[in-house]
Amino acid sequence: MVLIERRIILIALLCLSSAAWAQVRPEDGGHEFQVWTGGGPSVAGGTSGTDVWNAGLRYGWILTRPHGPGFLNGRFEYAVDAVPVFMVFQRYNTAYGAGVNPLGLKWDFAARGRVEPYFELNGGTLFTSHEVPTGTSNVNFTSAAALGMHVLGDRHAFSLELRYMHISNAGLTSPNPGINTVQVRVGIGKFFGR
Repeated sequence: MVLIERRIILIALLCLSSAAWAQVRPEDGGHEFQVWTGGGPSVAGGTSGTDVWNAGLRYGWILTRPHGPGFLNGRFEYAVDAVPVFMVFQRYNTAYGAGVNPLGLKWDFAARGRVEPYFELNGGTLFTSHEVPTGTSNVNFTSAAALGMHVLGDRHAFSLELRYMHISNAGLTSPNPGINTVQVRVGIGKFFGR
């Protein structure tokens, strides 16, 4: 799994590094485009012994001007993620899936030099080839919270975040033990103006 993940990250970085985009900082009415990948293990509170890996595309709309007091000063962004690759490594099988996260609420704190921290809450759906967790449903819902940072380069914005994700069928079937994961996600993208 680690070898596959490293190869995909390397390929994505090589492909995108050749793009001739000039870096624009997040601005009022601007947008974000990003290619990302991440993964991690299950943690307490749900099904154990499960790992996940996923990759996707993000498109975001920066909706506000900077506001807020002191270190909370920042902008509100709404984002949508398409997740064409979502793998769940379970004890008895590997579930291959895809999903969409139509609800991405992100607070981009004001940039401190080239570093812009952010906090995010998001949710969506996940459709898999096998039941996730085993014995439940192949239709699930995801909710997540993330804390991360964008590193603003001259041509691209790189991101690194720590993400807590809950995967559950929301009671569509019984039992509904769910899966809780902690993931590390990396991405490369661009902020651009109107």
